[in-house]
Amino acid sequence: MQKQLQQIIDLLTEVNVIGTTDKIITDVTADSRVVQPGSLFIALKGVHADGHKFLGKAAEAGATAALVEDVPAEIPEGLTLLQVKDVRGAMETVAPYFFDYPGKTMRMIGVTGTNGKTTSTNIIRQVLTSAGFKCGMIGTINVMIGEESIVSHNTTPDVVDLQKFLYRMKEGGCQYVVMEVSSHALALKRVAGIEFDTAVLTNITEDHLDFHKTMEAYRDAKSLLFEHLTDGNKPNKTAVFNADEPASEIIKARTSAPYLTYGMGKENHIYPLAYEVGAKGMHLCLHTPAGDMDLCLNITGKFNVYNVMCAVGALLAEKIDKGEIEKVLNGFAGVPGRFQLVEAGQPYTVIVDYAHTPDGLENVLHTARLITKGRLWVVFGCGGDRDNKKRPIMGKIALDLADDVVVTSDNPRSEDPEKIIDQIEVALQPVPEGKTVTRLADRKEAIGYALAHAKEQDVILIAGKGHENYQILKDKTIHFDDKEVVEEYWKGKQP
Repeated sequence: MQKQLQQIIDLLTEVNVIGTTDKIITDVTADSRVVQPGSLFIALKGVHADGHKFLGKAAEAGATAALVEDVPAEIPEGLTLLQVKDVRGAMETVAPYFFDYPGKTMRMIGVTGTNGKTTSTNIIRQVLTSAGFKCGMIGTINVMIGEESIVSHNTTPDVVDLQKFLYRMKEGGCQYVVMEVSSHALALKRVAGIEFDTAVLTNITEDHLDFHKTMEAYRDAKSLLFEHLTDGNKPNKTAVFNADEPASEIIKARTSAPYLTYGMGKENHIYPLAYEVGAKGMHLCLHTPAGDMDLCLNITGKFNVYNVMCAVGALLAEKIDKGEIEKVLNGFAGVPGRFQLVEAGQPYTVIVDYAHTPDGLENVLHTARLITKGRLWVVFGCGGDRDNKKRPIMGKIALDLADDVVVTSDNPRSEDPEKIIDQIEVALQPVPEGKTVTRLADRKEAIGYALAHAKEQDVILIAGKGHENYQILKDKTIHFDDKEVVEEYWKGKQP
C-alpha cells in the first residue's frame, strides 16, 4: 500500500506545505513508536500527550512527512510538514483514502448501544461464518480477521488503526465485517470513511456521562450511526431497533433507511412467543419475518433474549437463511466474561460478568436471582476516571437485589480506590436486616472473602471486569483475571 505525498496533499483544504513533496508514503500512523520508513506521522494533540513533541523521534524512525497544526522552531531534517488547522479532521480524510476505503467495499454491520454489543456481534459473526462468508469482527474483546484473533484495546479503534484493520480484512478476503460501534467512536468520527449496510441499536442506559455530559448527548451520539446509514451508494440498507428502548422512536425518525424492530410486544417484526430461563441455558421460541424459531440456547437471562433478537434482526436484514441462524444459535456457547459460569470444584455457583453499568448490573443480578436457591452475593466496584454519577446508583442496585454485597476496586486508574468505594458506599447504608455489606479495596481479597463465606446453593456474581485479564492502577497495569482468582482459590483447597 502506498500513495504519492502530493495525492494526500490534494485531499486537504487550506494546507501549508513545508518541504519537498516528491515522496512516496508507505504507511500512516499517529503512534511515533510504530513509525517506519516512508510513514506519514500524524501529530495529534491528545489529553495526555501531544504528537508534536515526537516529530524528531518520528523522523529518526524514517517518517518522510508529518501532519501538524503547529510548526516547530526546528524542523527535523528530511521531514515534510503538512500544516492544517485541524489535524484530527484531516486524519479522518487521509486515513480512509490511504487504505482505499475498505469500509465501502465489504458489507458492514454496526451494532451500537450501552449493553449487549459483544454477545450480539459474536452471534452475528458465527452465523455469517457458518453460512460460508469470511467475516471480520471488531469489538471490546478482540479483533477477528477470519479465524485470526488480535487483542482489542478499545471497543472501536481510532480511525487510523480501524482503517488498517479493515484493509487487512479486505486483503484477507473478508466479505463481511461486524463492528461494535461505541458512542465515543461516533462522536469523535473514528468510523469516518465507512459506509454501513446494517445498523443495530441494543439499548441506551447510563454510561460515559463523563464524556457526553447528558443522556441526550449520549443518545445523539448513538443516533449518528443511523442518521448516516443511507449515505453513500451501497444497496440494501437496514436499521434494526430495540422497540423496548425509548430512544428507538427518536432515532428511528432520524433515518430514512427501512427498518426492523424487535422487542417483547407482538407488534414487532421479531418477538418471543415464549422463553424459559435456566441456570445454564434457556429455551426460546421466537417469531420472525422468516418464520418461527425454536431455540435451545447455552446462554441464559432475559437480557440474552434481547441479544438473540438483536442478532437475528441483523442477520435477517442481510438475508441470511433462517435454518443457518437456528443451527448456530442452538450451539452458541456464549462469550467469555458474559454471564460466564466458573467451575472450579466449588459447592456453589460462581458467575463472572462484564456488567459495569447500572443497567448491566441490574440485568445480571435479576438473572442470577432466578437461579439462586440460597443467598445471592455480588462482588463489584466502579472504574476510576470514568462517569462517577453511576457509582451510588450501582451501589443501590447491588443492595436492593443481592443478599451479600462486597464492594471493591475495579480499574481505579488515577483515582484512589478508597474514594471510589466511598462514593458507592453512600447508597449502601443503612444495611437492611438480613443483608450484609463488606468493603475490601483489594479485589483479590474481596473475591476471596465471598468464596470463603458463601454456602452451598449460594450464587456469587463477580461483576465489572468479565473477560479482562488486567487491572489498571495509578502507576501500572497488572495481570488480573477474576476467573483465574476463583480457580486458584479452589485449587488451593483441593486435597
